[in-house]
Amino acid sequence: MQIQVVKSKIHRVKVTGADLNYIGSITIDEALMDASNLIEGEKVAIVNINNGERFETYVIKGSRNSGEITLNGPAARKVHAGDIIIIISYALMPFEEAKSFKPWLVFPDENTNLLK
Repeated sequence: MQIQVVKSKIHRVKVTGADLNYIGSITIDEALMDASNLIEGEKVAIVNINNGERFETYVIKGSRNSGEITLNGPAARKVHAGDIIIIISYALMPFEEAKSFKPWLVFPDENTNLLK
């Protein structure tokens, strides 16, 4: 049996921008991507703490240490700069492996920087 479990989570990060005219996706600071083990093109779920919106998109790499979290394309309608979101990715794995799997969890500070 295969089950889906949380693989990566960036918890309570501040949205820095929303670009309706971009093709789509979420741009994430490369340092946050590395810390949370996300890769470019990976599917993610977005949960907006401010308005309760939940949606899916894919990751685009942003400039390292920029703090950038920008929702692009139609997703830009679901957030505002300054909103707090949670970014989650999931992995499919065998049930027994999932029992001991440890996800990558990142808790940025209020300025979207990695906590030291």
